[in-house]
Amino acid sequence: MFNAPFSGHYSMGIVGQISHFDDYSLPSIGDNFMHQIEFDRKLIEKYNISGPRYTSYPTVLTFSDAFAASDYREVATESNTAQKRKDLSLYFHIPFCARLCYYCACNKVVTKKRDMAIPYLQRIKTELKRHAELYGSDRDVAQLHWGGGTPTFLSDDQIHALMAQTRHSFNLKSDQSGEFSIEIDPREVRPDTLATLRESGFNRMSLGIQDFEPAVQKAVNRIQSEELTESVIQSARALGFRSISVDLIYGLPFQNLDTVSRTLEKVQQLNPDRISLYNYAHLPDRFMPQKRLRAEDMPQAAEKLDMLKLYIETLTAAGYAYIGMDHFAKKTDALYLAQENGSLYRNFQGYSTHAECDLIAMGVSAIGTVGGNFYQNCKDLDPYYKALDSGELPIEKGYRPSTEDRLRRALIMRLICDFKLDFQSFAERWQIDFPTHFRNELERLREMAQDGLLNLNPEGILVSARGRLLIRNICMVFDQYIPPPVIVSDNENRPRFSKVI
Repeated sequence: MFNAPFSGHYSMGIVGQISHFDDYSLPSIGDNFMHQIEFDRKLIEKYNISGPRYTSYPTVLTFSDAFAASDYREVATESNTAQKRKDLSLYFHIPFCARLCYYCACNKVVTKKRDMAIPYLQRIKTELKRHAELYGSDRDVAQLHWGGGTPTFLSDDQIHALMAQTRHSFNLKSDQSGEFSIEIDPREVRPDTLATLRESGFNRMSLGIQDFEPAVQKAVNRIQSEELTESVIQSARALGFRSISVDLIYGLPFQNLDTVSRTLEKVQQLNPDRISLYNYAHLPDRFMPQKRLRAEDMPQAAEKLDMLKLYIETLTAAGYAYIGMDHFAKKTDALYLAQENGSLYRNFQGYSTHAECDLIAMGVSAIGTVGGNFYQNCKDLDPYYKALDSGELPIEKGYRPSTEDRLRRALIMRLICDFKLDFQSFAERWQIDFPTHFRNELERLREMAQDGLLNLNPEGILVSARGRLLIRNICMVFDQYIPPPVIVSDNENRPRFSKVI
């Protein structure tokens, strides 16, 4: 229960001075409060600044090339000899795409040459073996994910062979207890592809839709019919895939409330288990394909907010719970259940389960987390190949978090996943006096509390229904790498982050 009395060994400090809020006890995990969401346009407009998505803390901007493959081996050894060794999670980045989607900001290689995958798969299998040598075969793999790019760019035989090599190198849990997922482009699904995926061990999938409107699809160069998408989803269900997630984007050219409403109606008919809803960020100076999209064809900021409001109201009315940034899920889905029992977390794939795992990431640009330490592979094919061919792991940079980093990461993780923080339990775990350690941060939360984004009292922080869309702003207060103010001003300190809404 998160309603323990405020411990006497605390000094009340800033929190104790806040008296204009009603007394409350933080709800226990499992209370439905965390899925309530309220759209407040004025607050969104006030707080819609740039900020991290907190798929890691610290963010990748802190990663350094001072962290090398030798450092990773030390980290792996520490993880492998820990008193309680964690299960493993494996991530494979397959960068190839046969077609270019103009909105895309992923690390990808666009090519029609299918044989480009051959040398890549040779190297990623080598990388897989080198990681396996560090960890041994007695640590279970509880989670696996293939992302991209377009993983189904690979042939069915290539898919089967890579999964077979994975099972040879690591001990994957059973189909009933393991979570093995893959990103699907319905346009890259051949007659036997889904059956191959299921036979190879995949039991979850996510697929891109973005929008069903023909004019929008043409503008972004992604023609994908509702019939094709429905066929893939129905076939996946018939084959026994346990969870199906779809991706949607708002803010694309020629979208308006009418087109979005039609897409939403079709998506509801498809009845996916999870929905990821992303705000299109138009950054053509950073992502060359976006130069093909005309700014004058895109909805204005006010209309984008109208779309977001429509998505939220429609999806929650249809029975989807708001998990957090971008994510909705049915109440039967593992993502919802993880949030209910307090085990939800965020990684580089977004909200996820299995927070207790060490994440081994393979392929170009892939980011892993082992023992709380971060590493990232080379972002381009040539240096990736060169490192592996020279007998080395292709690690380009990484980061060993300090104790303070780990403390703040844990705090941000709980806020962004649970929408609340209990000061006493957190302070006891980290052996700190919370009001003293975070005196400046609590002072900076005052304006947010006055605006109704959160409740703040001596027991802890409770994010309100209207504050949940702005959870990134609240987390930024505790980010020691972002200098204040972080409430309502953008500045040059956050040039590489997207808008929070």
